[in-house]
Amino acid sequence: MKILWLVNTPLVKIKKQLGENGVTTGGWLEGISSELLKQKEIDLFVLFPYNKIVKGEIDNLKFASFVESDDLNQAKIYESILQTEKPSVIHVFGTEFKHTLNFVKVCEKLNLLDKTVVSIQGLCSVYANHYFAGLPNKISNGKTLKEIIRGNSLKSQKQSFITRGENEIKALQIAKNVIGRTDWDKACSLQINPKLNYYFCNETLRDTFYKNNWDFDKCKKHSIFVSQAYYPIKGFHKVLEAMPEILKQFPDAKVFVTGKDLTNNLSFKEKLRLGSYEKYLRRLIADNNLTDKIISLGMLDEEKMCKAYLNANVFVSASSIENSPNSVGEAMLLGTPVVSSDVGGVKNMLKHDEEGFVYPFDESYMLAHYVCELFKNKNLQIKFSENAKKHAAETHSKEKNLKQLLSIYKKLIGEK
Repeated sequence: MKILWLVNTPLVKIKKQLGENGVTTGGWLEGISSELLKQKEIDLFVLFPYNKIVKGEIDNLKFASFVESDDLNQAKIYESILQTEKPSVIHVFGTEFKHTLNFVKVCEKLNLLDKTVVSIQGLCSVYANHYFAGLPNKISNGKTLKEIIRGNSLKSQKQSFITRGENEIKALQIAKNVIGRTDWDKACSLQINPKLNYYFCNETLRDTFYKNNWDFDKCKKHSIFVSQAYYPIKGFHKVLEAMPEILKQFPDAKVFVTGKDLTNNLSFKEKLRLGSYEKYLRRLIADNNLTDKIISLGMLDEEKMCKAYLNANVFVSASSIENSPNSVGEAMLLGTPVVSSDVGGVKNMLKHDEEGFVYPFDESYMLAHYVCELFKNKNLQIKFSENAKKHAAETHSKEKNLKQLLSIYKKLIGEK
């Protein structure tokens, strides 16, 4: 079976072939591609956006890139590759960028839609409604000097989501087949196009997360890990709002978060380079005396990310909207106790009060309450850890998910 993938970011092995480091924002692609490539009867071709045109081959994996800003040449590249490679199945990962619309249009032109399937990752058309994520109007409507110069205010960022969402809707209205994994993505995709054939398939996570287990005795007590904080939807401001209440009960509590340092002293010029959201986070940290409570970890590769989960006493996902956050899946698979906002498809992943805690996104006081409940109770942490691992082992089973994906591919080409 010849499979062609369109993805939003190159796989780690492709990045390394191109001389880049192995940090990726597409961890879900690593797990399932690794399993597919173990199958001798599978040839995989991966197409992705990049800053230049590249082509190459690694064992039974072929790859090529396109430049995202060049719509006209995108279509030519897509058409040429599809006609040359003649894939049995075409799998598009994500609807978030215009290249998906451009690609689906080419598939329609070449009469390939019946064997093309689009995976729902997030949905920008829905995420846009949640972009400001409970921010004060003064922040969501404000502009820093950097944002004025670059035209990249929070309002314009939300508008970008709206525009991307319009392209996403057009792509889903052309498509015939989608893959999803939650009630949320099924509801949203079928509301956009009721004629879609909806296939269910869970995601396979990165390999390291299947090989390690969280241990209460080895974690840093009263520590919280947050895996993303770089834009409002991830809700890090809500974690900062919760921290004063947590600190009343656990004065030694600390938050470990990926990304750049939010607590360091900045020069006047550095302050001018801040965006509105980053500036707001820094203000919350200063106003709540959290400077020594927030530890920035920088960008983490797979191994270091896994270690951050294992070191944590509790993992927190505070997003205003998610489909099925892989961060929650990774924490559950390792057994790190989870507190998550109850948004999007989270309820399909995590059972409240059995495998972790969920709370309404805008109730940061409940986030604080549940984190403290876990900090207080070793037995509860261990119970959640064990139950979550069992559930996640089913959700993210490499064998089951590979079997299900191949079953979908076979249905698309008319095999049983």
